[in-house]
Amino acid sequence: MRRVDRTFFLDDAVTVARQLPGMEIVMETGEKAGRYMITETEAYLGDGDRACHASKGRTRRTEPMYMEGGHLYIYFVYGMHWMLNVVTGSADYPQAVLIRGVSQFSGPGRVTRGLGIDGSFNREDLSSSGRIWIEESGYRPELDAGPRIGIGYAGEPWVSMPWRFITRNENGK
Repeated sequence: MRRVDRTFFLDDAVTVARQLPGMEIVMETGEKAGRYMITETEAYLGDGDRACHASKGRTRRTEPMYMEGGHLYIYFVYGMHWMLNVVTGSADYPQAVLIRGVSQFSGPGRVTRGLGIDGSFNREDLSSSGRIWIEESGYRPELDAGPRIGIGYAGEPWVSMPWRFITRNENGK
């Protein structure tokens, strides 16, 4: 297997979100070292997408989303969960893919807890990091696409955008 290089991440968030399932997150951090197949993703497509954090403009929190694709955007939510996002696209166009599930953990909070990801991973560069990266596995699962979860505040058409991708095996189909 080979590490995915930066050019993969320079595409838009919807395209990358559709291609990540089946690839593996590789962790090299002590007891959390291992390979975790990505099974579920959600795309957040820039400042025009009202469900995207960057829709309200550039802030200290959203600054990593303005980096070149291939960096991580990690944020804390509900005072208890870290969220793992992969920045996509070119610099200064904020978009990212939320990793919602991997082979051993379902749900974005469980993913970060299970992989030992916290705020120290924010801005990490997947193309050069020695502790986390993504590898091509050669496996291309069939996917179901559907609306994103927990974004009712964004209103239509954003609530109904089919930008959540989940492997069919995870759906029990």
